[in-house]
Amino acid sequence: MHPQLSQFYMNLFRKTKNGRRWPAVPHAAAQATGLLLMLAQLSHGAGKPNIVLIVADDLGYRDTGCYGATDIATPNIDRLAAQGLRFADAHSVAAVCNPSRYSILAGTYLWHSKRKNDYSLYFHEGQVTLPSLLKSGGYNTVALGKWHSGFGRTLPEPDWNSELKPGPLEVGFDYFFGTPKSHNEPPLVFVENHLVVGLDAADPIKMDLSKGVHGTMRGGMAAQAARPTERIDLILADKAVDYFARQSTEKPFFMYLAFTAPHTPLTPDTDFKGKSRAGKYGDFVQQLDFCIGKVLDGLKQRGMEDNTIVMLTSDNGGVYHQEALNTGHRSNGDLLGQKTDVWEGGHRVPFLVRWPAKIPQGVVRKELFSQVDIMATLAEAAGVPLPEGSSPDGASDLAALLDPQQAPAKRTETVFLGTDGFALRQGDWIYIPAQGSGGKSVPELSPRPWSVSYQNMGFVNSDLDEKGQSKADAPQQQLYSLADDLGQHTNVVRQYPERQMQMQARIEELLPQRYKKSTAAPTVPDKSNLKSP
Repeated sequence: MHPQLSQFYMNLFRKTKNGRRWPAVPHAAAQATGLLLMLAQLSHGAGKPNIVLIVADDLGYRDTGCYGATDIATPNIDRLAAQGLRFADAHSVAAVCNPSRYSILAGTYLWHSKRKNDYSLYFHEGQVTLPSLLKSGGYNTVALGKWHSGFGRTLPEPDWNSELKPGPLEVGFDYFFGTPKSHNEPPLVFVENHLVVGLDAADPIKMDLSKGVHGTMRGGMAAQAARPTERIDLILADKAVDYFARQSTEKPFFMYLAFTAPHTPLTPDTDFKGKSRAGKYGDFVQQLDFCIGKVLDGLKQRGMEDNTIVMLTSDNGGVYHQEALNTGHRSNGDLLGQKTDVWEGGHRVPFLVRWPAKIPQGVVRKELFSQVDIMATLAEAAGVPLPEGSSPDGASDLAALLDPQQAPAKRTETVFLGTDGFALRQGDWIYIPAQGSGGKSVPELSPRPWSVSYQNMGFVNSDLDEKGQSKADAPQQQLYSLADDLGQHTNVVRQYPERQMQMQARIEELLPQRYKKSTAAPTVPDKSNLKSP
């Protein structure tokens, strides 16, 4: 029973000498009226679910037990799947993090953003975002963890020694604590609201951008010390639990919780080193799972479990690491490709949803889902109408959550963006208007592999030889039927010329002018982060 109701009943009934409780008759009418008012207030607060949206960084499709991992133990993530809904065909809109995170929080594709290729704030003035929308609907809003969506309007970098505005607070969050970018990109600090945590004015941060987009950091030693690399996610989990403890039951909250694992560098804390059977990568995933378990337990301890939507996903596909491959662990399972690619391994991601009050347990949803629909889906679940023009590329798929076994597929078409190409999905067909991975997994586009070599990843594709080079007779485009060939082993574009022409025409309709040529290489800010692990 809710604690306020419990206290109410204690006051409503008086205890007699023999231990029995009888109505306090002189006050019964007034007490009954008070009870009705209290029930109305409590039902108003309970009517809107709390929302915890967890986004892992580079977590692969096959990195968790519920998706088939055998060398990495993820009991807490598996608990989410057992208590809720697991999607088998969910996708990020891009194969790298920046555009994916933007689509989640804005309900639109990166190419509709008004920003330039820099690290200024992605969101434009007056843009309706997921946190601003939920805030308008009465929600407390908080962002914890990896931001990577820019600060300020100063190019190419903000002044890290002054107020970082605009940022998360200006797009709808009441509070922010986390890393400004990925945890391997300088400045290597925490930011709280508008300021770097622990910054010493006598030792300011100086960024040297002469050696690449991300540059190097000098100074700010106290601020760096305040962000121990091995404990970032552990600190974020504690922050989340503390936040739950400070929330009342009368006002719902939205938490965007962006963990940094298992993005490189692989830095599991001492307690997790050597605990998996998949090397340091597996250890880092197990630490992530531990942090997610703390969050789930925190909700349960506060009695918030039943009416809280917990979503867990990844910003893109996993990255292959030689040590993990040597143990037999494949981050993306049998899928072709990895992070950066428009092949399936670049954007098919884990996606779990738990809402005990509304969602059935232990169900697998096989229909297509895109992260660009998260904003509209959560808005409908929260009962907050979308203003005209908001979430322009997204649509609510709440029916998939509430009736996953019967609801028809809402989305039958979507576009995927890689670092050097794009793809169109229609039904079970996926079309790539170019050769190669559309990312960094084939030597043609990336002579120096940024992860491990094509041969070592063990991919098999009809267009490529064992070194990842296109065969002399390989088609210029790719078409795959995922219903028959989920691993994208065989390019069937020559067998279906009419479908190829139809999908080529459609992708030209959907993409802006600068993306329309099949050889176009989209500019994705995350490129320079793609260093060999």
